[in-house]
Amino acid sequence: MEDLVIGLAKSVVEGALTKVQSAIEEDEKLRQRAQSNLAFMTVEFEMMQSFLDVANKESGNNKLVATWVRHVRKVAYDVQDCIELVIHMDDRPSWWHRLLPTCSGEPLLLDQAVAEIEQLKARVEDVSKCYTRYNLINDSGSKLVMLQPPASRATAVNMLMEARHATQRQQGLGDLTQLITKRNNDFQVISVWGAIGDHGTTSIIRKAYNNPDICRSFTCRAWVKLVHPFNPDKFARSFMAQFYANSSQAQGGSVGVEVRRKMKANQEDLLNEFMQQVNRKRYLIVLENLSNMVDWDAIRTFLPDKKDGSRIIVSTQQSEVASLCVGHSYQLLELKQFSPEHSVCVFFEKGSQGQASRDKGKDNKGGTSKGSSDHLSSDDKMEAARDWMLNHALVERGSELTELRKYIAMVRINSSQVTSVWGMPGVGKSAIVRTLYYDKMLGSDQFVKYGWVDVSHPFNLRDFSGSLLLGFHSESHQSKDAAYRVAMGITDPIEECRKFLSNYRCLVVINNLQSTEEWDSIENNLVSRPSTSVIIVVTTEARIAAHCAHNKEDILNVKGLEADAAYSLFKKEVQKKSQSDSLPIRDLPADLQKRYCLFDGKLKELILRCGGLPMVITAIAGSLGTDLTESKWKDSIASLNEGFMKELEKKAHFDSLRGLFSWMHSYVGNCPDILKPCILYMSIFPPNQCIRRRRLVRRWISEGYSKENDNRSLEEYGEELFSMLVNMSIIQQPPQSVTTASDDTRMVLCQVNRFLYEYIISRRKEENLVFQLGHGRNLSTQCTWHHLTIWKEWNRDQVVFESINLSRLRSLTVFGEWKPFFISKSMKLVRVLDLENATGVKDDDLENMVKLLRRLKFLSLRGCREICNLPSSIGDLRQLQSLDIRHTTIVALPGNITKLQKLQYIRAGTIVQAEQPSTPYLSVCRVPGICGRRRLVGAKVPRGFGKLTALHTLGVVNVGASACKGVLRQLKKLTQLHKLGVSGINRKNSRKFFAAISGHRHLESLSVRLQRGSQGCLDDISLPWENLQSLKLYGLEDKLPLSRPRLPEDHLPQDVVSNQVTKLTKLVLQMDILKPRGIKFLAELPNLCILRLRVKQPSLHFFVKLTGHELPIYEKVKILEIACSSRLRVTFGSKAMQNLELLKLDFSSGSPTYQLSGLNHLCQLKEVFLKGSNDETQKTGLQTQLENHPYKPIVKLEE
Repeated sequence: MEDLVIGLAKSVVEGALTKVQSAIEEDEKLRQRAQSNLAFMTVEFEMMQSFLDVANKESGNNKLVATWVRHVRKVAYDVQDCIELVIHMDDRPSWWHRLLPTCSGEPLLLDQAVAEIEQLKARVEDVSKCYTRYNLINDSGSKLVMLQPPASRATAVNMLMEARHATQRQQGLGDLTQLITKRNNDFQVISVWGAIGDHGTTSIIRKAYNNPDICRSFTCRAWVKLVHPFNPDKFARSFMAQFYANSSQAQGGSVGVEVRRKMKANQEDLLNEFMQQVNRKRYLIVLENLSNMVDWDAIRTFLPDKKDGSRIIVSTQQSEVASLCVGHSYQLLELKQFSPEHSVCVFFEKGSQGQASRDKGKDNKGGTSKGSSDHLSSDDKMEAARDWMLNHALVERGSELTELRKYIAMVRINSSQVTSVWGMPGVGKSAIVRTLYYDKMLGSDQFVKYGWVDVSHPFNLRDFSGSLLLGFHSESHQSKDAAYRVAMGITDPIEECRKFLSNYRCLVVINNLQSTEEWDSIENNLVSRPSTSVIIVVTTEARIAAHCAHNKEDILNVKGLEADAAYSLFKKEVQKKSQSDSLPIRDLPADLQKRYCLFDGKLKELILRCGGLPMVITAIAGSLGTDLTESKWKDSIASLNEGFMKELEKKAHFDSLRGLFSWMHSYVGNCPDILKPCILYMSIFPPNQCIRRRRLVRRWISEGYSKENDNRSLEEYGEELFSMLVNMSIIQQPPQSVTTASDDTRMVLCQVNRFLYEYIISRRKEENLVFQLGHGRNLSTQCTWHHLTIWKEWNRDQVVFESINLSRLRSLTVFGEWKPFFISKSMKLVRVLDLENATGVKDDDLENMVKLLRRLKFLSLRGCREICNLPSSIGDLRQLQSLDIRHTTIVALPGNITKLQKLQYIRAGTIVQAEQPSTPYLSVCRVPGICGRRRLVGAKVPRGFGKLTALHTLGVVNVGASACKGVLRQLKKLTQLHKLGVSGINRKNSRKFFAAISGHRHLESLSVRLQRGSQGCLDDISLPWENLQSLKLYGLEDKLPLSRPRLPEDHLPQDVVSNQVTKLTKLVLQMDILKPRGIKFLAELPNLCILRLRVKQPSLHFFVKLTGHELPIYEKVKILEIACSSRLRVTFGSKAMQNLELLKLDFSSGSPTYQLSGLNHLCQLKEVFLKGSNDETQKTGLQTQLENHPYKPIVKLEE
């Protein structure tokens, strides 16, 4: 959590620094009157930023540092707010004549504004002095006391994660006493390390040191607390004093007197006695507070490495020292967890846990535990495989297993050798891979060698190769011990592994790969091509998965279970747990069924909170399975729903989730600082809310989270932030939504994984970042919240609302009913107002918003149907960047909108009933996917809108409106447009329109709606194909706008396809008839991924023949959507759409019926989605038709 706090502070300080630097350059008068103050603040913020760059988890646990960070963040926010108020109101050079409101509401003139900056300077200076005042930095002024360098911190976190993962695989904590008392004569060093300090370390070692068995086994024992620098004489004396004390105690003498008498011997005699003891006897020595390898090397010269079972226990706070004392080939286990961030762990030599540890791996019936079985003998491995397949059946993971089988087949065919599986911890990716791994082992002769390696960290290629060899050698019928001796006796395990992978058909699973560098080391040294071996890489990061797989098509992203599947898994696990608790099986079904009925709603809400993660669902099922009375069930469910994340993190029932939480703390804490405010920002939206990607990105831009530079625009960086959150599994595609892009990171709709959402909201209050007014939310009026979100469930209590401190509010988001009191004069700093789909918003409300919220950068009224007009005062919102009025009843933009020089994004257009007559101002055209009686109307634009040269998104605008003369000349000036949507295209203006946009070299997305009666107006038009990635054409007749000169009917325009339409990935067509020539054209689009067709013809045939043979066509199309209003016969050829994954049939307009043939030819089909239909008969008919499909696609109805 501390990393998240510090990361957010860094982001805020960086924003303040940027604004101050911008302010210095903004105005000549500012340079004359206040430049020195702002320059001072610039230096101070740079220093604060440097401080935060080296702040880490250890400093975050220091209350002084935490308090200082909080004050830094607050003053940085206030500086940002001051700059917003004073400088960025408009672009007039006489900015000092603008007013700066005070707390009392009275305006401040120039002198008062300067005084405000003076006060801020004093605050910045005072916060800065905290460095020295409270000894937050050392005398040199360059380092924070107690701070580790970032690399050290990352190493410690990785070590802790490794220990917890290893402990989880072992099914229990490590045991220091067992490690000391193992039965062998090898000398061993054991290191005990505390993750963030020495808390608990001494007590754990002391308990083992005083264990009776250890006292009997080691008569020569000593506990030495090291001093620095190392002094050999003092070391020997301390050792001998401990030895004499232990010996005397064993003989029953007077300990203190006898030890004092013996210690009077001269130093030479003591040294001789010391050497005799350690050379003749089996010794146990504890070295407390070892801090460096120089001391270790000196100590080792005194302690012989004898084959008598002697032990050295090293206690250290440094993970690197702990590992180096043991040696490179070490194992790491958790001894005791004290908090999510702190555990005491033990380092010991690999393979040295001994028989006691091996016995610990057996279950009550003598079987092996759930950990990796890959080092078992061949017979034991087969038994473990059968046990897994019998007792660990997957729930609703058939599609993932099918996908993985397909990927394995493809990498063998293509000799690419590697496929990747990725997903967040707890999602079940390793279980899916293990099921396939054992399935291949038991029922296939595809492979002759099998190897599963759980990668240990820090990564060591030699150790990795040794583990893999051990798995390979256990395939023979020799004993496990024999296989171990063979594998460990190989002088060059790396070369031997390479030979195995090259000479045998091997199936290798590399589990828990954590970096691209690890893979590069493995690939460069072990992988040779061509090869018949297959490697499956399992990781938590999309970036690593993509790096390992040679083809991005060979990557499986394992996502959380959908709601029904999650509930099924929960029921299965509850019943399994209850049976193990000896409840009679005959009593189970009726009893559990009754409870499911009683608590159905609460249970489903609880399971939803798990985010589809099998690990979490299983843990909750286990906790409920032990509480068999109805009252305990009720109380447990209520408690978990009320404090979900707190219960999981603190209760002993959920110890199995410790590794997951450790990963989450590290993953979120160590992510780039720029992402941390974006992550916390997601709690603005209600759980399970579907969020438009564009809405989220535009909000981030307005909040200042996206940073522009010479190489990328604000929009591009915002999209990059979104992609990063998708790759982190924080943002995901909604289960019921339909992917509309070839890349998941370009999804139209998204939502936050529910489990991660619960994690986020359990942290965000500490930052005063987001406050939710909703059902059951506790109000805190003492805080100055930055983001307020009002949910549908809230009762709209005006008294409560007016008690909230809104003076620092930066965004307001409303879901559900709008109330006029939601806007107040105190909201001076609001930059984001998002009312998407809110009800009850009227024109008068909008006028008041514009009057009071002059700093708005983002305004969304999307879906507010009662808004009819934009007020002329909209021109006063000089900072406005994004305006979304889509699906309101606004049909014209006011003239004053041309004053908004910073406006980048306009989304307009409304839906009207088809019966409404077309007017000079309303050019109507049908909207695909919307009821046939409703149509889309583009908005009229004013004269002079060509001044808005910053626009990169514009649409839908009506270029056919007669009152807007010269609209095409104005449109020609908007050369920075990336996305354009127009309606009202007709025979009179079509050529002028395309001539106007012919110079728009940045145009990537174009949507064109033809006016009624203008179906043929594009027949001879050449579209700007070169850069288009998305094209939507509505209202065509039977011809596509290809290229000039007009081509013969049977001629395929190869010049267009090969030279111009190379970037098009998405195509939407609404036309009466799609002729064979059009089919051929579409078939040859080289990168087309998404195709949507709405036609009136009776049949569509997706195949092309040449000399009697079918040609492979639509090779990259993954999504096909078809719509009609009557009857349509669709035929798929045997070589068409071989990569199609989703087929969507639209039933929302008219009474369509679809007759489909050739579905089994669509070999990659995963899903058929019936939009606008809840007809189970249609679903059943399609399921019957798909019974013989090789991959058994699912059929879904729209909910």
